[in-house]
Amino acid sequence: MKKAVESSGTGKKFGATQALKDISFVVNEGEIFGFIGPDGAGKTTLFRIITTLLLPDEGEMKVLGLDCRSGYKELRKNIGYMPGRFSLYQDLSVEENLHFYATVFGTTVEENYDLISGIYSHIEPFKKRLAGRLSGGMKQKLALSCALIHKPALLVLDEPTTGVDAVSRSEFWEMLKKLKPYNITIIVSTPYMDEAMKCDRVALIQDGQILSVDQPEKVRDGFSRKLFSVKAPEKYKLITALRSYPGISTAYPFGDAVHVTFKDDDFDDALYDYLDRMGITDVKITGTRAGIEDRFLELMGSKV
Repeated sequence: MKKAVESSGTGKKFGATQALKDISFVVNEGEIFGFIGPDGAGKTTLFRIITTLLLPDEGEMKVLGLDCRSGYKELRKNIGYMPGRFSLYQDLSVEENLHFYATVFGTTVEENYDLISGIYSHIEPFKKRLAGRLSGGMKQKLALSCALIHKPALLVLDEPTTGVDAVSRSEFWEMLKKLKPYNITIIVSTPYMDEAMKCDRVALIQDGQILSVDQPEKVRDGFSRKLFSVKAPEKYKLITALRSYPGISTAYPFGDAVHVTFKDDDFDDALYDYLDRMGITDVKITGTRAGIEDRFLELMGSKV
């Protein structure tokens, strides 16, 4: 299988801060590859290296078969980049932005309209509107259209769905799936763990280091402990009590429940008695399947 991106031991420092350390991974041509991690994990720094906007201090980074240092001029013609912040010209209209980016890359909107039609059609009725007056979801669609207008071999999306509503998030991922027939490699970062399951493979990243790379289902299934869901009406009081219970290894809030692991990998009725003494009643404890969030937190804990 042809490789779109190859990273070997990539590192980057900003002064005394090690932003990336020994980053190694491979992205195959045509796949959707996700980087999953919280703010400050190193995702944006890594993406800027991939897109030739930053130089690595250590290691090697090959993109589309070219070295990111020496091949930057050719690479920039073949990469579409959508940064985390909306970066289009807010005082230009929708269609003016699109035509401008097409011109920059030596193409026309008409030449590659088939590639963006499924995305651009959502905002085309508003093509005369200034970009700065668009809603969050519409800005997102315009930015993606501009990133694709030159038909890049590699599309890099840095937290593209942050700050938009749930419907727009879902629509965005449907748009990405529709790009599959064009064999465009997509690298995307997100802080949303549910979006990880929509990728072909994911890399979990924290503190500038990769914790795991695999298909999202396999990452999730790598959770090594029995996991329990604990529910009670007063959630904050519940999690405080659980974290002080001697037999509990970890306790993290998940939705309306608390996900718990035990030091002995199981529990007995003494926990109910303990919670009752703490004034917590109507407690429900059930076994549950780990999600990718649980695996991420487990891997983070193993680093400490």
